Amino acid sequence: MSTRPEFTSVERAVIEREETRELKERVVEINRVAKVVKGGRRFSFTALVVIGDEVDRVGVGYGKAREVPLAITKAVDDAKKNLFTVPKHGTTITHEILGRSDAARVLLRPASEGTGVIAGGGVRAVLELAGIRDILAKSLGTTNPINMAKATVDGLKRLRRPDEVARARGLTISQVLPYKHPAPAEEAAQPPVREADQGRGSGEPGGSPGE
Repeated sequence: MSTRPEFTSVERAVIEREETRELKERVVEINRVAKVVKGGRRFSFTALVVIGDEVDRVGVGYGKAREVPLAITKAVDDAKKNLFTVPKHGTTITHEILGRSDAARVLLRPASEGTGVIAGGGVRAVLELAGIRDILAKSLGTTNPINMAKATVDGLKRLRRPDEVARARGLTISQVLPYKHPAPAEEAAQPPVREADQGRGSGEPGGSPGE
């Protein structure tokens, strides 16, 4: 008797899509550290790496080894263990959030389409590999790249999905989403500004040829 779990067609499609997504990696920082031993100093290297599929999954890893390539390999393996899915609304995040990690604080704000990723350093790497294209980020604490990357991950992990917020507040999903554009019917119902200006200016000198 087979112990292999049975999946539905939808679950199999999701699993295949996740497996076919290529994880891209980006090295944020490589640092040389020294350990003082009896015979002198022993040098090694640390690597901070961010991996993601540029859609909605991202992870941050940290590795340490005597050589740089091995440190990067360890960091990538650590990042794969920390992969998580980021809630998004279009090309931005669902709401404003403040991520914290030790002395680092990173403020993340949703932005309208076309804004781009306004961030730097490790924060930009995490956001871009998470598939976020429009966002405003600001560092409010230390500039340590490791803590800043972890603070960004903390903020992204604490984002709530629109359906969760709508269900908790008893509202519809459209009522809790940011940047709601007016419907075309509402835009058509508004009177044109040009006609109103012309109506007010008709009584002024020079407003009509008959004056």
